[in-house]
Amino acid sequence: MGTDNQTWVSEFILLGLSSDWDTQVSLFVLFLVMYVVTVLGNCLIVLLIRLDSRLHTPMYFFLTNLSLVDVSYATSIVPQLLAHFLAEHKAIPFQSCAAQLFFSLALGGIEFVLLAVMAYDRYVAVCDPLRYSAIMHAALCARLAVTSWVTGSINSLVHTTITFQLPTCTNKFIDHISCEILAVIRLACVDTSSNEVTIMVSSIVLLMTPFCLVLLSYIQIISTILKIQSREGRRKAFQTCASHLTVVALCYGVAIFTYIQPHSSPSVLQEKLISLFYAILTPMLNPMIYSLRNKEVKGAWKKLFWKFSGLTSKLAI
Repeated sequence: MGTDNQTWVSEFILLGLSSDWDTQVSLFVLFLVMYVVTVLGNCLIVLLIRLDSRLHTPMYFFLTNLSLVDVSYATSIVPQLLAHFLAEHKAIPFQSCAAQLFFSLALGGIEFVLLAVMAYDRYVAVCDPLRYSAIMHAALCARLAVTSWVTGSINSLVHTTITFQLPTCTNKFIDHISCEILAVIRLACVDTSSNEVTIMVSSIVLLMTPFCLVLLSYIQIISTILKIQSREGRRKAFQTCASHLTVVALCYGVAIFTYIQPHSSPSVLQEKLISLFYAILTPMLNPMIYSLRNKEVKGAWKKLFWKFSGLTSKLAI
């Protein structure tokens, strides 16, 4: 790109998880299966919500967005990871690395904000059920979803631009599974303390602010549930939040552990495993959590199954 000492390289080499061929083949098969399950699970959730009119509610509108974010996030990382498992030269072009960082960072940010929006939706449903439809109207839901997408994208654009303006001299080996922001910043041959401060501030704004909103929402929700007299009423109220609360614990827990304190971050191997958890396991588990722990979704699956079985029987006759 440039010819002086402080310049950018044309491509990066991702060191990945292992250099052993047998291990890489085994990981390829494992992650391929997990990726297929992730894509199918999230796409089926979106399709199910689309087909079942009983799921045309704000909660499932936001769940559709969450599923689209999950499958997109996995797709921004996993296909390249799979290709590198079977490749001898594990290179990624400069522009592709920047694009991967942008999309993964943007989609991660979008998910954090979406989870806070979903917590607000559950807060209104439990704490103010009589006015739920009036408050969570279609226009507000659309604005909240757009805000989530725009906020995450702008944050990512700023970070990606700043990160890829750092000169890397001749450093091109990224000790990670993807172009993750902290791993890319470590390549810089200049002082990056200001970048780390920027990451810290942005993490507080985009991660901790929604997390605090989620906590406040659930404090109010739990307080309201405890005031419900009947045991059955408390159980039903808690069931409406259980799936979302489980997903929040997974997503926020991993992200806070990874990004809030760059200076005291875990080892490189732990960083890779955390990224894998967030990029593959969490998107794969989310549709399962909402399917297994949600009565309405389970009912919609059964209805779709019997409808499909009936159609198959008619065609057979």
